[in-house]
This record gives sequence, structure tokens and C-alpha cells, in this order.
Amino acid sequence: MSASNPTLITFVIYIAAMVLIGFMAYRSTNNLSDYILGGRSLGSVVTALSAGASDMSGWLLMGLPGAIYMSGLSESWIAIGLIVGAYLNWLFVAGRLRVQTEHNGDALTLPDYFSSRFEDKSGLLRIISAVVILVFFTIYCASGIVAGARLFESTFGMSYETALWAGAAATIAYTFVGGFLAVSWTDTVQATLMIFALILTPIIVLLATGGVDTTFLAIEAQDPSNFDMLKGTTFIGIISLMGWGLGYFGQPHILARFMAADSVKSIAKARRISMTWMILCLGGTVAVGFFGIAYFSAHPEVAGPVTENHERVFIELAKILFNPWVAGVLLSAILAAVMSTLSCQLLVCSSALTEDFYKAFLRKNASQVELVWVGRAMVLVVALIAIAMAANPDNRVLGLVSYAWAGFGAAFGPVVLISVIWKKMTRDGALAGILVGAITVIVWKHFELLGLYEIIPGFIFASLAIYFVSLMGQPSAGMVQRFEAAEKDFHLNK
Repeated sequence: MSASNPTLITFVIYIAAMVLIGFMAYRSTNNLSDYILGGRSLGSVVTALSAGASDMSGWLLMGLPGAIYMSGLSESWIAIGLIVGAYLNWLFVAGRLRVQTEHNGDALTLPDYFSSRFEDKSGLLRIISAVVILVFFTIYCASGIVAGARLFESTFGMSYETALWAGAAATIAYTFVGGFLAVSWTDTVQATLMIFALILTPIIVLLATGGVDTTFLAIEAQDPSNFDMLKGTTFIGIISLMGWGLGYFGQPHILARFMAADSVKSIAKARRISMTWMILCLGGTVAVGFFGIAYFSAHPEVAGPVTENHERVFIELAKILFNPWVAGVLLSAILAAVMSTLSCQLLVCSSALTEDFYKAFLRKNASQVELVWVGRAMVLVVALIAIAMAANPDNRVLGLVSYAWAGFGAAFGPVVLISVIWKKMTRDGALAGILVGAITVIVWKHFELLGLYEIIPGFIFASLAIYFVSLMGQPSAGMVQRFEAAEKDFHLNK
């Protein structure tokens, strides 16, 4: 345990800093808009980095480097797909969604936006979309809690049960207290920590293995096909990996960042910052896994933990190559990746329960103070359910993260994208899009048709359903008027 004392101290300082930010945000939280959307006050830097950090979970520092370490560059297609998808999301959706939500009842959540944008008096759109969010995000939260528990378990030798609570407690604390501002401010710190770790680590690994030429020769000697982008892949396999990028259009925790920007003017700058951050982080991640092949083939005596679990490649390189204090900072980056995503997901679930059920159906005239406290209570409820699901780390639910990403991407992605670019879209078109997208994902996944990732057919069929069902009806004059006013606002201010 003595070797991990510096790491433990670093973790404690880091967690304390995050909770302190939560209390600072508490002082700026006066109403429900502040709690679940930060009062639409995020500048371009915070918008950019919090969107990136909320997107990239522990997968960035554990899953992807492990996959590259095992199989070489052929695993990097998913990173390319994500970069393309994220860029298109910033380009087509971010600014337009910011103004559309403001023009449509100053909507605070996606279900709220759908309900106002399509004048849905029945409440059906709000209920269906809020239920989709709650089901998929609770699964997501459980997977984040497991990732945090695994990190504490492997770093400090804790039992899984203790690690479960240790990993989740700090995130729950600052999300509970400070709401959206706490989540966004901590995301910014966490994004900075992640990029520092992912630029520094591959450089040090490269130096430790004798420079670029020596490293590449060692990787080639181990297996020349490590450099082959097409190794073991098929056309459908590559399309499936690239298809992950489609998911961005429908992820509520990322879209909330766009809605919370202080103005449309901030979006273009935020896009440049966020995409630079993302490309550097994903490039660093691929480099850690790739250079790790050379390092561990040259040092087989320390390769045991990585051979046993390839997802530990970043953790082991940090422990071996760095001073324990620096290693503590680098390992905190994994915790940052886990916490930043988990906190956003907890808050989106809380927002759906508070704004889209409690306020919409139970207490229409509830005071702002009451709503903020209901929001806080919902953070605890969702967190406890997620912890209960995560209590068994082998639970099949945790294998469903790619399923949840596909579910959001297909159910919400086409609805969000088309709703901000096509004024003739109708309420029935939106309903058809959500239902067709979700059902296609479930059916496709069940039958594993063509070996194709279910988000791709889900996205295509949902888009077609929106188009054809919308053509059967007619949007109201008010819907068209609000759409055109928002679009004009967007072009004037972008």
C-alpha cells in the first residue's frame, strides 16, 4: 500500500477539489434552469471541454488503448468515426439547437424541446422520450460506476463493494449540490487532466522504448500486421465502427451542453476547441496502446497485469514510467473520465424526472426552490438504482453500453437533426422517428442481422419514417413561424 500512498493522496486532493467546485456552483444555483442547464451561461471554453469530457468516459483511457494494444491500428476506425460524427454534430446541430430550444418555450430538456417544438398537447412525446432517457441512462450510469469501482479496486486493493461506493460518492456529491454548473466546471478541469495525461504518456513511452524508429521496429517485430488498418476487418465491420459517430446527434448529455451555451456566437469557437481536444485525446489514446506493444515486448517481466487484462495498459505504463506523484495525477485522469460522464448522465436523468414528469404532470405550479430540491433528490434516486445494478459487476446490463449509445443515436438523433433543419417536420413524424429508431435497434440487435451495428439501420429507418410521416400531415403556422424566427436568429448571430 505504501507505493500507492502518493496515488491515494493525489486522488483525495483531486476528489476534494471536485466537491469544492460543487459547493462553488451551489452559490450560483437559484432556480431549476440554473440547476439543470446552468442558466444558459456557459462560455465557449466550458461548452467545448464539458461536451468533450461528458462524451469520453473511462473507455478513452482503458477500453480503446487496450483494444489497440491487442490488435494494432485496425481498432482505430471507431476513433475516426467518432471524430467525424462529433464534428458534424457541432456543425449542424449545436448552434441551431441552442436557438431552437430558446424559441420553443425556453426548453430545458430534450423531451421539453420536442413537446414545445411540435406543440404536443397530449404529452405523449414528452413521456416516451423521457422514458427512453431514464431506461438507457440508468444503464449508462451503472457502467460508469463499475468503471470507477474497478479503478479503485485495482489501484488501492479495495474490495469491489467498498470501491463501488468510494468511486461513486464524490460524483454524486458534487452533482447533488451544484447541479449543471458543477458538472460543467468540473468537466472542464477533468478534460484538461485527460488531455495532459494523453499527450504526456505516449511521449514518455516513446522515449523509454528508444525513440520513434526503435519503437516502430519493435512493434513490427512483434507482429507486422499491427500497422495494417484493415487487419481482420470486413467492409461491414469498418462501417459498423464508423457508425458510432452517428450516435452523437442523439446523446442528451452532449446536446445539453449546446443548449446551455451563453449564445450562438460561442458555438463556432467552442467547436474548434472541442474538436482539437478530441483529436489530440483520441490520437494520444491510440498512441498509448500502440507504443505499449513495443514497451511490454521489450520488458516482458512487467507485462503480467497487461497480459491478464489488456485494458490496464495505460494504468501500468503510468505506474512503471512515472514518479508515484505524477502517476497519481495521470491515474486521476481515468477517474476524471469516469466522473465527468457519470455526473452528466445522473443530471440528465434527474432533469427528465423533475422537468418532464414532476413539473409537467404532478406539480405544474411548483416553486423554483422546490423544483431544485426535487432535482437533487432525483440525482440520489437514480444514483442508488445505478449502484444497485452495478453491485454485480458481471451483470449483463453492463454489456449494454453500445446498445444504449445506439438506442439514443437512432431514437433521438434523426429527430433532433431533422427538427433543427426542416421546418415541415410534424409531431407525428417525430413520434414515428423515436419509435421506429428504438424498435429497429432492439430488433436488429436481437437478430444480429448482417453483423451490422444496429445504430446504422436504426438511424436510416427513423429518418425515413420522420420524412414520410411528416409529409402526410402539415405543421401548424405557429410551428413554422417559430422555426423560421429561430433559423433567422441563428444566421444573424452565428
